[in-house]
Amino acid sequence: MMRARTLLAVALCAAACAALAADPAKVLRIASTDIDTLDPQQLQDKFSHDIASVIYEGLCEWDYLARPPQPYPRTAVALPEISADGRTWTIKVRPGIRFTPDPAFRGTPRELVADDYVYSIKRSLDPNLRGGGDPLATDLIVGMRERVDAAARPGAKFDYDAPVEGLRALDRYTLQFRFREANYPVATSLLMVEGVAREVVEAAGGDIQARAVGTGPYRLREWQRGTRVVLDANPDYRTLAFPASSDPALAPMVRAMQGRRLPAIGRVEISIIDEQQVRLLEFDRGKLDYIEQRGEAVGTFLRGGELDPVLAARGVRRQAYATNSVRALYVNMDDPVIGGMGNERIALRRAIALAIDVDTLIRVVYNGQALPSNLIVAPGISGFDPALNRRKHDPALAGALLDRFGYDKRDAQGYRLAPGGRPLAVALTIFTGTVWRELQTLLKRNLDAVGLRMEFRSAPAQDLFKEAAQGRFAMNIHGRALTPNGLGFMQFYGPAPPESNESRFRHAPYDRAFEDFLRASRESERMRAARTMSEILQVYVPVVPLLVDVNNAFSQPWLLGYHPSPFSAYFQYMDIDR
Repeated sequence: MMRARTLLAVALCAAACAALAADPAKVLRIASTDIDTLDPQQLQDKFSHDIASVIYEGLCEWDYLARPPQPYPRTAVALPEISADGRTWTIKVRPGIRFTPDPAFRGTPRELVADDYVYSIKRSLDPNLRGGGDPLATDLIVGMRERVDAAARPGAKFDYDAPVEGLRALDRYTLQFRFREANYPVATSLLMVEGVAREVVEAAGGDIQARAVGTGPYRLREWQRGTRVVLDANPDYRTLAFPASSDPALAPMVRAMQGRRLPAIGRVEISIIDEQQVRLLEFDRGKLDYIEQRGEAVGTFLRGGELDPVLAARGVRRQAYATNSVRALYVNMDDPVIGGMGNERIALRRAIALAIDVDTLIRVVYNGQALPSNLIVAPGISGFDPALNRRKHDPALAGALLDRFGYDKRDAQGYRLAPGGRPLAVALTIFTGTVWRELQTLLKRNLDAVGLRMEFRSAPAQDLFKEAAQGRFAMNIHGRALTPNGLGFMQFYGPAPPESNESRFRHAPYDRAFEDFLRASRESERMRAARTMSEILQVYVPVVPLLVDVNNAFSQPWLLGYHPSPFSAYFQYMDIDR
């Protein structure tokens, strides 16, 4: 009896300590673009992912402070044990982690177990869900291709009960992967798949976009679409320690955060504010605790490229960093005007790339806070090759290229006609907002200079992404947030679903180079494959890379432990001291 009472006291104390760590009076206030879903297996944008990443948890996360980041255990006890041939990965789930309550659990606390990750990974590969699955992971896991192909047949559904040889729970807490070949980038991405509870998904009829039941440090309290999202601290969440870092620049922050009980912030209030200037004003009024502004939107916060002394005197901090996203023009290769692999279409796309004055774009629209890019991967991402990153702005060469391939005749307004004398207009879908109107003005000027008519259409972010996945565009412009392991090259991998390969680019030599990139055991081999892919993209131009944003993160003096990351949200490592 004494032993039972002691165990009960220990359990109650642990629960109380976890609950007391997050202070309800500490409210983190931030801004975001509107989100689309909180279903972790159907996310398609960074904004939704950031919020979902503190509600759900993968076996691992990207290290908060390391650059470039490496996998770090989250719900796993440790990093996986990997066989000598790299084809078997075994990883253990930490016992005692629980999902937040939901009616599907019938009042019983529900522990996170290895089978939850088996289910969640299968769900991430389900071809019938919005993400369309992942052909790379499907082909890598032994026995998974057969299950996915069966589910892809007309009227079929994924059989979640059917065993898969390469994805098994060996016991309650042990998960084992068996791969057809060594593939570190894709294998690592599987460790990041967030765990969901099957009974919640089934109780919701498969639609859990707003029924967010995870094991993470925060849980969904309120979601008013287009207005705000509110998260409350998970009272049953385990106590965390602030991550370590070997970066001397981060040493003061790490020392200041040592010994703090985390998570410390009891509530996160996320206001949906699309306009960057409005975010600046709200931050200046003290209504937001941090903002991460693209270079074109820093406004009056900088003086001569440095933080305004008035803000610095208030204790405001500024951190500038290159993002993991390349802003680019994506081409629909199935479009009848600009798509296709014929020489005249390739010439048209290359002329557009040559016509765009990115240096002026960065100076005028981005206030100098961006880096020109000729690659689809940003600095710090596997596969980035500085030798291939030289941009060229040459309107004279663009005009000569168009003349040579049949675009030499013009209409009454001076715009070029298509080969054969047909009218020619290139359609570009662009986001809404002041900055995008400025960018539109500059792009029109560049294309007018070489005689190309460009027609613009504005669309909210979520509409643009949906239309891209459905192929309802000719060209669009946006950035893609990429993981550190170089999987951004999959954007142009032929077998990838249109949700990933929105350009519908299909080119066998590119596909072979991408597969070589995944199989490479040495960095030199990986870079050789990456160079091949980058050169192919520069020849056929299914995408026109423009620039890498340099974000400026501004944080209030009372926000502690904040370090901007392009890879995820990390509210659990922050604190507020007013």
